Amino acid sequence: MSTIAAGPTTGAVVTGGGSGIGRGTVLALAEAGRPVAAWDLNGESAEATAAEAAERFGVKAIGIGIDVRDTPAFGDAIARSRKEMGSIGALVHGAGVTGVGPIDQLDEAVWDATLAIHLKAAALLIRDLVPELEAVPGSAIVVIASIEAIVGHEAIPSYCAAKAGLLGLVHSTAARLGARGIRANAVCPGFIDTPMFAPVVSSAEARQQYEDRIPLHRLGRPEDIARAIRFLLSDDAAYITGHELVVDGGVTKTTF
Repeated sequence: MSTIAAGPTTGAVVTGGGSGIGRGTVLALAEAGRPVAAWDLNGESAEATAAEAAERFGVKAIGIGIDVRDTPAFGDAIARSRKEMGSIGALVHGAGVTGVGPIDQLDEAVWDATLAIHLKAAALLIRDLVPELEAVPGSAIVVIASIEAIVGHEAIPSYCAAKAGLLGLVHSTAARLGARGIRANAVCPGFIDTPMFAPVVSSAEARQQYEDRIPLHRLGRPEDIARAIRFLLSDDAAYITGHELVVDGGVTKTTF
């Protein structure tokens, strides 16, 4: 019988919470009894995820449509989330885009959007949430980075740079906020079966090629990452901060 990592039951904000890893994280946290706020560019998906969390697990939940590039909108979204959940003791920043375009063909707009969604949004959202997190014992932050923060991929330099930047942000945030009781960590997923990754493995041949590279011989599932995030937000990880947890089925240690 599986157990769920013990942790606070204060509210958690999850950006990108309408699909993929973000959706999986909302449901995993709700399963542990945490109120959840799913923020997503697709407001309908965010609301559907929140409704599912509330129905299945009986927690308070809210879905909010928001473009995380619109940083002035954070204040209202935070206020709405806090009103629904009662408190905010966790942040998971999972909103993201792939940002395709090799360095010699790089489009400036793609670069700006990729760094804004992944990195700038994370930094400013953490900034704006510090008063909320500081008021709640056991608060924690998890940003969703990537194995592309650690190994290079020639087709997506903006994505690699943004994800690597998130690791630096986590290290700095952990150093700054640790004395205030706020932990900050990153999860680095490998090849995960999500809507974002679906075009890459749209053919059976492409999927098989990826699965053959992974020691566990399968793509990761959103819940594989969600459970790692839930652990890092829990009391079981109370002495872990400034860390990046790679969850990739072993691929970066065996095939790169």
